[in-house]
Amino acid sequence: MSSVLALGECMVELAPTGGGLYRRGFAGDTFNTAWYARRLLPADWSVAYASCVGTDAVSREMVDFMAAEGIDTAPIRRLPDRTVGLYMIALAGGERSFSYWRGQSAARALADDPDWLDAALSGRNFIHFSGISLAILRPDSRERLCDALACARAAGARVVFDTNLRPRLWEDEDAMRAGLTLGASVADIVLPSFDEETALFGDADPAATIARYGGLGAGLVAVKQGAGPVVLWQAGGGATTLTPAPVPRVVDTTAAGDSFAAGLIAGLAQAQSPREAAAAAMALAGRVIRAPGALVRGAIEGGAAR
Repeated sequence: MSSVLALGECMVELAPTGGGLYRRGFAGDTFNTAWYARRLLPADWSVAYASCVGTDAVSREMVDFMAAEGIDTAPIRRLPDRTVGLYMIALAGGERSFSYWRGQSAARALADDPDWLDAALSGRNFIHFSGISLAILRPDSRERLCDALACARAAGARVVFDTNLRPRLWEDEDAMRAGLTLGASVADIVLPSFDEETALFGDADPAATIARYGGLGAGLVAVKQGAGPVVLWQAGGGATTLTPAPVPRVVDTTAAGDSFAAGLIAGLAQAQSPREAAAAAMALAGRVIRAPGALVRGAIEGGAAR
């Protein structure tokens, strides 16, 4: 069976519903991508999630939720002395900010068991991870995770890296630069956001971002620019600019990049060209940001979905 694996941290999400009330859910950047990918891919594709959780009630509820949503939870490792993290969303004009509680997050142990990690990565067609997947780890664990990803890539997996920068999770800017460079060096496909690249690396234009990640070995780079165009570059094929349709009313941008990654992966998995896959991914992200929360059930149009 063909398989997509996402790995990282899923958390308890508290999303505002108005009047000071919040709705509890489960979300997190790479899990969001897995959730959308499951709805976009045919039933003969497996979509799995690799992470670590606790053995407490909320951890069990999280894993049960994933399974009920069609995600293969076999690669999840359970740690009795940990639990899962929590974040709260604040919205202002459709843009979001987050408050986090993740001191006891089991996902910080994602790379602590090399044998488990290698088994989770084995036999996948696509593997998706992010800058957050790296940022929550100790420096030695980042190296261990990327070594395992490099081995999976050498065995035939296409590795997809969403740079997804969260500065507060990193030790300092040098660690951020080193971490993103390390992650990109083991990836076939890199999905950076231009504003973050400018802030961290001083990129003057998307071409500079593409040059850096292409130079690290990526064969496909999609530079996102918020509501602006996506600059898509493919090794041997040059760059092209894709302009998204205007979104009349932005409600919540929480999973814009995560759904874009899912759309791109699902398109490539179903033999679409990079341009076709990126265009479909942009359209999906445009629908996702019209509704609140990370997981928008009505955003999928025509998917083979559950």
